[in-house]
Amino acid sequence: MHFLRPLLCKSLSHLILLAALAAAPCVAHAEALLLVEADSGKVLQAENATYPWYPASVTKLMTAYVTLKAVKEGRITLDTLFTVSPVASAQSPSKMGFRPGTQLTVDNALKMMLVKSANDMAVVLAEGVGGSIDGFSSLMNQNAQRLGMTQTAYVNPNGLPADGQITSARDLAILARAIIRDLPEYEYFVHIPSIRYGRRVTQNFNKLIGRYPGADGFKTGFICASGYNLVASATRDGKRLIAVVLGASSGQARAVKAAQMLERGFSNNSLAWLRPSLGTVENLVPVDASPPNLRDEMCSGKRHKPASDEDEDTLASGAASNSPALAFFPGGLQPPTLKPSEMLAAAPAPSEPVPVYTGPTRTGAALIAAVAADAADQTIRRGKKSRVAAKKPDASVEAKPEAREKDGKSAAGKSAARHANAKPESSKPVPSADKADAKPAKPKASAKPAAKPAPKNTTGDAGASEPKSASAPRS
Repeated sequence: MHFLRPLLCKSLSHLILLAALAAAPCVAHAEALLLVEADSGKVLQAENATYPWYPASVTKLMTAYVTLKAVKEGRITLDTLFTVSPVASAQSPSKMGFRPGTQLTVDNALKMMLVKSANDMAVVLAEGVGGSIDGFSSLMNQNAQRLGMTQTAYVNPNGLPADGQITSARDLAILARAIIRDLPEYEYFVHIPSIRYGRRVTQNFNKLIGRYPGADGFKTGFICASGYNLVASATRDGKRLIAVVLGASSGQARAVKAAQMLERGFSNNSLAWLRPSLGTVENLVPVDASPPNLRDEMCSGKRHKPASDEDEDTLASGAASNSPALAFFPGGLQPPTLKPSEMLAAAPAPSEPVPVYTGPTRTGAALIAAVAADAADQTIRRGKKSRVAAKKPDASVEAKPEAREKDGKSAAGKSAARHANAKPESSKPVPSADKADAKPAKPKASAKPAAKPAPKNTTGDAGASEPKSASAPRS
């Protein structure tokens, strides 16, 4: 039997090594998950909850918190008018797209930011409250430190990619609890089902709202580096839970994961006392590590970068509403056998979109007129874009001379052909700015140079591209 001892010891060592590898979280390919009780902060589930993470557009929860604290303390009001600056207007999508100089109230900017995840509205609020992006970021960091968010640092108000913009599931749960505790009179901002701006209706990107029974907040986020993030809350029988999901593979996946955690938290599990206590969210021990960068998983290869935080795998509401099981939801009832994935495949419960508009606060007939004016402006701008697109030269016509050159025709023949096809100068229409920019070889003296476009990014709701350090937009 002695000859078996080395073999057994070697096998035991391998088993110990495999167990250790299994226990170590592979954060680059994992999610961070956290479920806590809103009132007590008691942790019900935690996986990678204290690993640093890129927050993406869940950053806007702190932007809302700082802004609404200013409202509560009387430094501004919800009716205060803020102006869209060139910096705000230049932010990457998702955004409202207002021209510089446009004015709107704090109330409307908050609704646009939290429902549409508008990056330009986050900057409007930041500049209005803090004077500048840097000034507001300092306020964000001061509040984070005061709340005990020890793993969080902010450099912009909207979550566009920046190496210094970091948080964790632990810190986001602390922030969600602070919103509930400190701002109960303004909490409705984080669970608006949809908004209507002019003719355009935007549904909340948080798929739990209107689909999961009891869902009542908060915010989504996406950039390539972070994956799909979600802070969500729900209340049943007077018990409110907060679920945080970071790094999910899609908008649908993050919502399903959050719903699954909430379901377990609300279930009456008689064996729950057997599980070891995880303590409170504030007592979770932070992990000293670099945040995982999920860009290769989220945005490389054939996977297209989403234009916004809205996910492509959302099922059509018409198809979902044909399911008998899903017919319970408009009435707020929950079939006992319905799975979270089935809940979230439904169309949201019917609700009237909240109107948002530019300009000062209005009510009654004045509000109707303001909404109609914004709708008319949308129509005019859409018409201008259509006319500009129609005036652009046909690429196939421009390519013909190059094709003939490749076929070996003489330069004289090509020149003669071009002169033969040329129209008299008097018959040429006056070119638009777009046409002048499209042909830089023959600039028109009266044409104005087009504004340099903002760098593309990969937020969904934030609409950002891959994280950048020095070159990242300080949005």
